[in-house]
Amino acid sequence: MATTRTGRVVVVGASMGGLRAAEQLRAAGWTGAITVVGDEPHMPYNRPPLSKEVLAGKAPFESLAFTPKAAAADVGWRLGTKVVAARLDERTVEFDDGEVIRYDGLVVATGMRPRRLRCPGPLHGRHTVRTLADAHGLRDELTRPDARVVVVGAGFIGCEVAATAVGLGVREVTVVDPLPLPMVGPLGELLGRALLRRHEERGVRFALGAGVAGFAGEDRVTGVVLDDGTVLPADVVVESVGSVANVEWLRGNGLDLSDGVLTDGRLRIGGRPEAVAVGDVARFPNARYDGVPRRVEHWSIPTDTAKHAAKVLVAHLAGADGEMAPFAPLPTFWSDQHEFRLQSFGAPVLGKDDVRVLDGDPEGDVLVGYHAGGRLVGVVALGGQAAAMGAARYRAQLLKSPALTV
Repeated sequence: MATTRTGRVVVVGASMGGLRAAEQLRAAGWTGAITVVGDEPHMPYNRPPLSKEVLAGKAPFESLAFTPKAAAADVGWRLGTKVVAARLDERTVEFDDGEVIRYDGLVVATGMRPRRLRCPGPLHGRHTVRTLADAHGLRDELTRPDARVVVVGAGFIGCEVAATAVGLGVREVTVVDPLPLPMVGPLGELLGRALLRRHEERGVRFALGAGVAGFAGEDRVTGVVLDDGTVLPADVVVESVGSVANVEWLRGNGLDLSDGVLTDGRLRIGGRPEAVAVGDVARFPNARYDGVPRRVEHWSIPTDTAKHAAKVLVAHLAGADGEMAPFAPLPTFWSDQHEFRLQSFGAPVLGKDDVRVLDGDPEGDVLVGYHAGGRLVGVVALGGQAAAMGAARYRAQLLKSPALTV
């Protein structure tokens, strides 16, 4: 591992991806300055508990905060500060206070923000769950007596919030989604039906195959108006309708920003060896699969991308550019809902047309395999700890599988 010359790497984004990038830069041998810039006032923290433990009042902020590794103790943090522009040709970034600083290397780690519904009606009473402040604000609403909650979106966050609300004793929780089953997009029909049954058995109501046309109320939401005219009474609305990449600050540099920031197979942006992207803002080709660039919003991706991108960037800054093994992470996610867990390894979304039960039964604990071109590309377990361990046993098989060609 070569020690690099003096200089500065600027990491834009101070969430998990930014922290892991700083740590991995040190691990890869970068001895120069590292400045991490983030618009939240907090040091990096773990976001998955926001829709579960934090919302349920079971986890204080101190339990979420990441502890930086000792090697990154000298990293400089600019928190509560936003980067508003980058000039890649000049290797500079501009802060919201007008300050401009120069970099030798740039790491894009600005992540995502919640997509909001563009519908008529009041804003008060409408929530998203992305930051610590979001979770605290929503928890205050969910503890109101006789709160009626409508969750718009039956994806991961929407289903987790609905489960948490029921667990808090909320009397009415309804999930609205234009698709016919919860989480059918990433998981397919078999597990979508199993999830629907489990949630309904625990008191969650669903309005599926329905869109939102607007919100009733004057100063505050009193109902959700569906596209067929039905009005669902609501005191609290949670919008969980996807994410928008935080890439506006990169405009004007000739980059493909149509869905996050496009990178090559080494996580470099715009063909620039001094600029890389990490985390769920990066749209990268995964050599483990078909090479199609995709964003991946899984908990494992910030660490995986940071490790690879740091090596690429430090090698360039040290003047040692060369061939590296193709970037081929194995995506991993889990989702806790009520007392059961979804545990996944691989890319189930690529194998939704060939789904097979590997063990168990959809009526109880079940392990499902997803196949593409006859090859197992992902596994998902639904149930208790034993089911999750069953999925983990397939991890080695997925890691050893040859590249998918379609």
